[in-house]
Amino acid sequence: MRWLIGILLALFLGLQYRLWWGEGGIRERDRLEAEVAVQQERNQELEMRNRKLADEVDLLKSGVGVEERARRDLGLIGEGEVFYMLLDKPVVEP
Repeated sequence: MRWLIGILLALFLGLQYRLWWGEGGIRERDRLEAEVAVQQERNQELEMRNRKLADEVDLLKSGVGVEERARRDLGLIGEGEVFYMLLDKPVVEP
């Protein structure tokens, strides 16, 4: 009878080891859950970035965005417009 209890105890301890530290165990599950949380956060950041880029593409396709970007990035001025440059500090003449 003692040997049966010993075998059952050994089996129980072996299963406990596998549950806590073995492949597919609790520690691996916790690690995978943390990894999934990090990946979900990264996916949300990328989805937001993709939405912004899609909005910018739509704006450029409509033609309104092209003129705005040309003015902002290239400093282009439309025909019949006057360009004014405002300075933060007054220019001091020597």
